Amino acid sequence: MPARPIDAVAGELKERVARGVAWSIGEKVGTMLLQMGVSIVVLRLLMPGDFGVVAILTAFAAFAVVVVDSGFSQTLIRKAEPSAEDYRSVFLFNIGVSAVLYVLLTALSPVVARYYDMPVITQIAPVFFLLVPVNALCVIQHTIFTRRFRFALLSKVTFTASLVSGVAAVLLALAGCGVWSLVAQRVLQMAVRALLLWWLSDWRPRRSAGWSFAALREMAPFSFSLLATDLISAVYNKIPQLFIGRLYSAQTLGFFDQALKLKDLPVSSTMTAVQGVTYPAFSRIAGDGRKFAESFRQVTMIVAYAMFPVMLGLSAVARDMFAVLLGDKWMPTVPYFEAVCLAGLFYPVAMVAYNVMKVRCGGSLIVRLEVSKKIVLTAIFALTIPRSVQAVVWGLVVFAACEMVVNVWAALRVSALPARRFVRTLFPIACVAGAMYAAVRGVAGAPVANPWLRLLLEVVCGAVVYLLLSLLFRLEAFRELRDIVRKQFAAPPHEI
Repeated sequence: MPARPIDAVAGELKERVARGVAWSIGEKVGTMLLQMGVSIVVLRLLMPGDFGVVAILTAFAAFAVVVVDSGFSQTLIRKAEPSAEDYRSVFLFNIGVSAVLYVLLTALSPVVARYYDMPVITQIAPVFFLLVPVNALCVIQHTIFTRRFRFALLSKVTFTASLVSGVAAVLLALAGCGVWSLVAQRVLQMAVRALLLWWLSDWRPRRSAGWSFAALREMAPFSFSLLATDLISAVYNKIPQLFIGRLYSAQTLGFFDQALKLKDLPVSSTMTAVQGVTYPAFSRIAGDGRKFAESFRQVTMIVAYAMFPVMLGLSAVARDMFAVLLGDKWMPTVPYFEAVCLAGLFYPVAMVAYNVMKVRCGGSLIVRLEVSKKIVLTAIFALTIPRSVQAVVWGLVVFAACEMVVNVWAALRVSALPARRFVRTLFPIACVAGAMYAAVRGVAGAPVANPWLRLLLEVVCGAVVYLLLSLLFRLEAFRELRDIVRKQFAAPPHEI
């Protein structure tokens, strides 16, 4: 069979990536709206201290999930043709490590409860930490579907799991179950996801595939490099919660943690979709420097064009949004939320650059960069945590900007994309988004007594100003996004 031209392969890959991102973002937007609705109901029914307790347990669970995977899933995605032995070896490794960590975390829960003076932790920890072994059960299925670009299917699974767990959380909160409604939501979401992935996947850990320590050892150098970076990131992402929970009240931790979570709804939703699709796509064109550089530029451009107005807009409308949707009980969260949304400007660009590094860099370089960034973050935490929670929030914004600069610098070094062209791509988007922010803040200061009406005016003003300026200045990102949307609606529906 004659080899296919590289342009034809690249064109097909671009189409699959576009459709994959469209499905993933569609699911993430749907899931985000669902989670937002659930959050509004649950936040109104529960007390801030309940969320502070769950924030502590979530921090420990996040470390465990990273250790369970140990970077092997990303190595399997990167590998040209993983064998059945590779899959089974990683699966058994995940199960074994998750069982050990579950026992360890449960045994340590009384110590954690005493340290934070939160006795309820001892009661809920054995149930909450079940999400660690349950997650380990479906890592391989998720990896295989990602390799096959089955993002439509993964999107449906994620949305279904969020729907089931969200409904359960609302019903339990209405029944007066308090913090247990949050525990049930987290564990049930993971359990439904695992059940659906097993049901839809044809992969099973058959004995005939064998188990090989040699297979794990072969993948270990790159996998453990990713483990080191992911574990460092997980630890530092949760350091504020761990120290705020100790130095301040559970209620204050609840305000801070919800500011981060509400900010993460659009950021994490979008970036999970983009990263999940672009990492395998970048891996396939890693050998073509020109196409790789242009793909890096275009993905960053589209992500920035979509996320800059969202994060600046959320910061601008925060006070009215909280007053309308959550009420006076959660108004202390507003200053944290207004500031931390600015970190959402930098995180998406940093994560796209990180994907580029994972494909084109050796694992040791990634580890060195992560260590350098975390040294800076350690200094920021040391200065801000004892001062105030607001200082911590602004420290996170500063670090997000530093992380973006470091990641982009490293990604540009290993790609053929000139730094000047990269800056010229993002600068007009930042200017238009900044003008939109100023316009929305102007409306927010208008003498409109009804907060519902003022919030509506702010949202409409922001959308109109952003689109009009995009048209006026003929932004490349606007044209590209418009063409992608048109192609998605024009293309015949089929499974990816």
